[in-house]
Amino acid sequence: MDINAKLKELENVKTAGSNKVFTMYLNTDRTDPDQQGGEWKIHFKNGMRNFESYLSEANDKEELHNFQVVKKKVERFIKENEQQQLKGIIVFATADDEVWYAEIVQMRLENEFYWQETPELDQFRKLKETYPKTGIILVQQNQIKVIDSYLNQIEDTFSYELDVETDTWRIMQGPRKGTSGTTGLGSTNLQKDKFEARYEVNQQRWYKKIAPKIDKQAKDRGWQKIVVVGENGASKVLTNQMSKSVDEIIQKNMLDHEESKVMHEVLG
Repeated sequence: MDINAKLKELENVKTAGSNKVFTMYLNTDRTDPDQQGGEWKIHFKNGMRNFESYLSEANDKEELHNFQVVKKKVERFIKENEQQQLKGIIVFATADDEVWYAEIVQMRLENEFYWQETPELDQFRKLKETYPKTGIILVQQNQIKVIDSYLNQIEDTFSYELDVETDTWRIMQGPRKGTSGTTGLGSTNLQKDKFEARYEVNQQRWYKKIAPKIDKQAKDRGWQKIVVVGENGASKVLTNQMSKSVDEIIQKNMLDHEESKVMHEVLG
């Protein structure tokens, strides 16, 4: 989802008469203590019923009809995507289909429902500010994993591994294999000791070689925020070698953690 383009488009929407815009922010986060029993379904039904009751009492048949058209479209979207529920649902819609935007998001929302001439965009703007395009760089000795994220969801993930024999970094798509810190060196204590000795001597030079590659990823992917995660020495050395500004350093080894756990730890 390109939130910038969509936000700009929605800011220019203004309807007239009975053709109102429906806005919905719905919290469906199952980890929320208030959502353990699927309470989001009750919030949704109550929100829709309140509008129908108000429009019925106002005796505006055309506006009530328009709302009911939108209601059916939203109900259909929710039913078709119920198995893919994440933390929230955002909907902007009109009865004439001039506006239709429905997205399942990995962000907790505050329950809000609006039926008015313009879309309600406050929460939408906050999401843009809270979850910008972010690069999470996990570093551990001769291995680096990069998580490319946007709006608290993973867009891409890949790894770099240093071949210590040829002194070159290779990009690895998909899950990493093997254990960190021993690439090409076997697993005996002696070999590990030899690697540790080489790492201490070559750390600055190794990270200086990989830093431009990460800087290029940051530029090409449009990262607005960069977080480096790794043990004290590795994270600081890599950060110092990068030309791009790093927003946060987390001194913790998380290279082998599941990406979803990393995201939760880093972005919340």
